[in-house]
Amino acid sequence: MSAPYTPAAPPTFPPTSTAPSQPPPTEAVAQPPPQSYYGAPPPAQLPFPNAFSSTGPTQPQAPPPVSPQSFPQAPPVSQPPFSTAQVPPGPTQSYGGPLPPTQPSFSRPLLPTSQPSTFPAGPPPTSTPSQLPGVMQPQPPVSQPSPYHSGPPLTSTGFPPQVGAPPRPPFAGMQGPPMASQGPPMASQGLPLASQGSPMAQANHVPPTQPGMPPGPINASLSGPPPQPGMQGYPPQQNGEHQCCYCWCFFTQIQVIEDDKANKGSEPFTTGVRGQAPPLVTTKFQVKDQGNASPRYIRCTAYNIPCNSDMAKQSQVPLAAVIKPLAPLPPDETPPYLVDHGESGPIRCNRCKAYMCPYMQFIEGGRRFQCGFCSCVTEVPPHYFQHLDHTGKRVDCYDRPELSMGSYEFTATVDYCKNNKIPQPPAFIFLIDVSYNAVKNGMVGIVCQELKTLLDYLPRENPDVESNIRVGFVTYNKVLHFYNVKASLAQPQMMVVSDVADMFVPLLDGFLVNVSESRVVIESLLDQIPEMFADTRETESVFGPVIQAGLEALKAADCAGKLFVFHSSLPIAEAPGKLKNREDKKLVGTDKEKSLFQPQVSFYNTLAKECVAQGCCVDLFLFPNQYVDVATLGVVPTSTSGSIYKYTYFQASSDQERFLNDLRRDVQKQVGFDALMRVRTSTGIRATDFFGSFYMSNTTDVELAGLDCDKTVTVEFRHDDKLSEETGALMQCAVLYTSCSGQRRLRIHNMAVNCCSQLADLYRNCETDTIINFFAKYAYRSVLCSPIKNVRDSLVNQCAQILACYRKNCASPSSAGQLILPECMKLLPVYLNCVLKSDVLQPGADVSLDDRAYLRQLVSTLDVSESHVFFYPRLLPLVDVMSMSLPVAVRNSEERLSRGGVYLLENGLNIFLWVGVNAQQELLQNIFGTPAFGQIDPNMTSLPALDNPFSKRLREIIESFRAQRSRYMKLMVVKQEDKLELIFKHFLVEDKSNNGGASYVDFLCHMHKEIRQLLS
Repeated sequence: MSAPYTPAAPPTFPPTSTAPSQPPPTEAVAQPPPQSYYGAPPPAQLPFPNAFSSTGPTQPQAPPPVSPQSFPQAPPVSQPPFSTAQVPPGPTQSYGGPLPPTQPSFSRPLLPTSQPSTFPAGPPPTSTPSQLPGVMQPQPPVSQPSPYHSGPPLTSTGFPPQVGAPPRPPFAGMQGPPMASQGPPMASQGLPLASQGSPMAQANHVPPTQPGMPPGPINASLSGPPPQPGMQGYPPQQNGEHQCCYCWCFFTQIQVIEDDKANKGSEPFTTGVRGQAPPLVTTKFQVKDQGNASPRYIRCTAYNIPCNSDMAKQSQVPLAAVIKPLAPLPPDETPPYLVDHGESGPIRCNRCKAYMCPYMQFIEGGRRFQCGFCSCVTEVPPHYFQHLDHTGKRVDCYDRPELSMGSYEFTATVDYCKNNKIPQPPAFIFLIDVSYNAVKNGMVGIVCQELKTLLDYLPRENPDVESNIRVGFVTYNKVLHFYNVKASLAQPQMMVVSDVADMFVPLLDGFLVNVSESRVVIESLLDQIPEMFADTRETESVFGPVIQAGLEALKAADCAGKLFVFHSSLPIAEAPGKLKNREDKKLVGTDKEKSLFQPQVSFYNTLAKECVAQGCCVDLFLFPNQYVDVATLGVVPTSTSGSIYKYTYFQASSDQERFLNDLRRDVQKQVGFDALMRVRTSTGIRATDFFGSFYMSNTTDVELAGLDCDKTVTVEFRHDDKLSEETGALMQCAVLYTSCSGQRRLRIHNMAVNCCSQLADLYRNCETDTIINFFAKYAYRSVLCSPIKNVRDSLVNQCAQILACYRKNCASPSSAGQLILPECMKLLPVYLNCVLKSDVLQPGADVSLDDRAYLRQLVSTLDVSESHVFFYPRLLPLVDVMSMSLPVAVRNSEERLSRGGVYLLENGLNIFLWVGVNAQQELLQNIFGTPAFGQIDPNMTSLPALDNPFSKRLREIIESFRAQRSRYMKLMVVKQEDKLELIFKHFLVEDKSNNGGASYVDFLCHMHKEIRQLLS
């Protein structure tokens, strides 16, 4: 929604100010301790048996006491980068459950986990004692359910009921990207800080222990799991010069996040200074637009880009922007102003067609302007003329949003409309599967009941005016049923189309109606649909003709719109778009695996193209009990910028809340129709690649049938000439769309970044979260055409090249045994490891192909804040929840979990409440209303509303988490040592995973080896 414009105070927008002077790029340095560290025998320690252990319970023994004399005091530093204060309260001995099973860890070449490693293998892990004191021995692997997706309700044993097919886990989520609120293990774990080196470097520099002093033991509850010998990708540790211990050289993500909150969260972020990196996505901050787009709209991988292509190739840092054109803003920020230039339309450059913005330079007394993008000089129209002040700026500069702000909207003239006609108001069409499965699981009844109230909340620009979006209804199985709900009818009328091979709409008048006029007839229809099909025995359904029906209805009404399709099964009935079951687990891990992510027929690609041409966006709600081929069914939603929601093994009792909240938000959220986006850049760089859910018929125009407030488009840039440090680089994103009221508009976002001729300046101004968002989208798209092993290798290689280039060209000279990372990329290895371990790139045995296709399509549109929590979930210990601020998060590792604690973990799709077996009775009473651990119901999906401050605050925290995400996160209660804990542990991304994913320690070791190979 756009606000009427009122002049703001003059912003400070230096035209070409360089980034504030900063010290040389800070480095994070880690160095191994003496080799003798490996020689210490591990103390006797027994693992606490998990729920599957056949032996009797044994209490874990505490780690050896840490002698304070072992840790010399470090000289004070300006900003302690690592602090043991991050350790959650509670006993230092963490839960003594077994470490993840010793399957091959990270492998550079991706191999099925059953195949031997291509790296030198050591003795079998299970026969090798742990190399770190105080760490439990690994246990044999246990079978693990898929960590992500909804499953049937668990029985009392914790397993879903068998229904012919192998059971799937009880939830529909996905795995989580790295979350900023937890961090890699801390580097301060028991080692002295360096006292030599540059002041900035010494903060993160960890030298070996001093001569003559024995190495101090590492506290087991602080360090990460040790690199195990023989892990895939890592040779066994032996005495030798290449040996490194990384368990203490982590850079803690939590510290990075907390520091950013402290440094950047208190003051507003003003966008007037070119090339300054914004606060992290985990920091709460206010934005003041002073000439560049807010980071809520655009985030860049680098805010200081290389002046030439050679430097860009040398660094391998991707140059990209994640753009969210209709991003929602917090209440304390003003929406983009709407500017109306009348019939003449927006002022543009004659040559490159860039829209008027703060980068245009007015000359000759204001009669002409020089384009900041292509340098072309254009006449100023008489009606737009204004005099210049003594600095060369127009005197009305701060009265016009397009001259002083980074983001604004123009009212588009009829020239910007399709066929030069003002568009009709859009329509919403609801298409409901009424085959046997959809009726039996309750979906049909729930949808019909909800729509009766939801239709009052259709999107509108003015909350006081009713929405002018029209609605229509279709039900289907093997045939389609259209409904006439014209206001003059006493009862709705059904018309059946059984010739699905040649789809048409049997009625025009009465199909798309205004809700307020036809309310009585619509409610009557929604009451009758569940009754009409209650006794259906029809198990087959179609899908292609359903989309065709909605498309034909929009064509007949000559309007854009959105289809909401509620579908339950593989479309095997005879009809266009018929599919067969091609789920073949034997292809996983082979070169043919990529075919499973590609659509099995071309029909849906052609259909998607037709939908885009009409401005027909498709949102797909899936309720499958078995394989439905999401890779093929998802072609139309992803090409039309729609969304896919998946509720595997849908059950009304446990999944209704999540489905209804998703549906409500999907129907009500701000959306633009029939959109066209183009990204223009200044001379020297150009947009070369695009990632997201959209269609492109040429190399420049991104076509979006529907663009909602959650969708992002990621753009990669490449050099086509040299850039200048003086002028920097400019980009302008222009989105032409139809608002929900039917008005044609242009939304403009402008961004200026610095250019640099020194690599050190590039590495000082990167944003790791955005880089990971880009890497994930690039990798997830690459699986369509490349073997997954190659995709993983490519990611590791590029990351190693980025860090090796920094080490070679920017870091102060140091021993090759040190791992040196740029200050702003300290977390790149931990986050990249999370992407590599994700279910798309390294699936567990029971992750379905549909789940992987669903995740692949979902990640393509995530913004930076959501990809961040998706790959590295946020893990909060529930201590001090009564304060207004949230508890500080802890690292995503089992070692952080205390048996006496309760923890909350969110990944953007699910929220887990993990309850330790020794949690205090008072705590359990306050949360669950029962003091007994054994009486907690693991099947509950919402917490009881108890009348105590702790219960109220915990429910507030959960609701605040849900409000931050675009999808409703289902709550799952996980009791320690319960079967469900296997799913929860999948999201402890710093630990080794059961599907062979490396622990953070192992991956850091592997990355260091790769970097050293590149440098040598």
